Amino acid sequence: MKRYIFALMIVAAILSGLLVGCNPAPDAGRPQDAAGGRLNVTVSILPQKYFLERIGGEHVIVNVMAPPGADPHTYEPKPDQLVALSKAVAYFSIGVEFERAWLPRITAANSTMLMVDTAQGIERIPLAAHHDEHAEALTSAAGGAQQAAAELDPHIWTSPELARVQAQTIYAALTQVDPAHQAAYKANLDSFIADIDKLGTDIRATLAGAKSHKFMVFHPSWGYFARDFGLEQIPIEVGGQEPSAAELAALISEARANGIKIIFAQPEFSTRAAETIAREIGGQVLLIDPLAEDWLGNLRQVADTFAQVLGG
Repeated sequence: MKRYIFALMIVAAILSGLLVGCNPAPDAGRPQDAAGGRLNVTVSILPQKYFLERIGGEHVIVNVMAPPGADPHTYEPKPDQLVALSKAVAYFSIGVEFERAWLPRITAANSTMLMVDTAQGIERIPLAAHHDEHAEALTSAAGGAQQAAAELDPHIWTSPELARVQAQTIYAALTQVDPAHQAAYKANLDSFIADIDKLGTDIRATLAGAKSHKFMVFHPSWGYFARDFGLEQIPIEVGGQEPSAAELAALISEARANGIKIIFAQPEFSTRAAETIAREIGGQVLLIDPLAEDWLGNLRQVADTFAQVLGG
């Protein structure tokens, strides 16, 4: 009897091994997050999170380097953020200033992570200067060409037209790391682009009746938006430098000459210079945020605000 039981145990072990061998191996071709099988991706700023979630849908988990309220020009990623990059399958950069210092370290944190430049294929415009003398000073300083290149406007996400380009780049990257869900990504891309096109049409209609086309803003975040919709931004601060006393006086005169009563600022920056100008012209400071996570809704709201301020 003991021999019979022993033989049965051997047969059971053999059958168990055969069954395990017949089970399909885990899908090693698709990197997945440990929870839920979704792609773990990282972006630099909040509007990119909106882009990734619109195109990636239920198949992505999106982490953001610069959290709400952070200044992406000077932000320094936390050590735990760099550690968390070990789980990411892709990093989506966009050209904001902190990336120049941190992208090498971000890349080093995960050598297998796909690095995606969402600004590729986009010709960036120079940041507007306070006046011509300021622009000349930038290009004539030591390392003028390099400095001038550094002063290209990174705020490409404020343009619906350029958001279409970024969306295509994001779709291509997601398809590269996860070809199994290409159809879903394509459907999401088409839906997003339809919303972008409608947004552009709606904003043009909203701004069609504007009596003025110039607006004054503390930080020059809205150059691409202005270019898309026939507006002109007058910046107070450029390249991290607040205006000198002479520049401040010139800005006050320009605001008065153009009938400007609203000075736009954003939550991430000091409003001191904006408040000084507003006080001198009998106006007020109004906050608008180019870094809001709800990209589509935010641009609609900004367009409505501009229409009211510009006499639409």
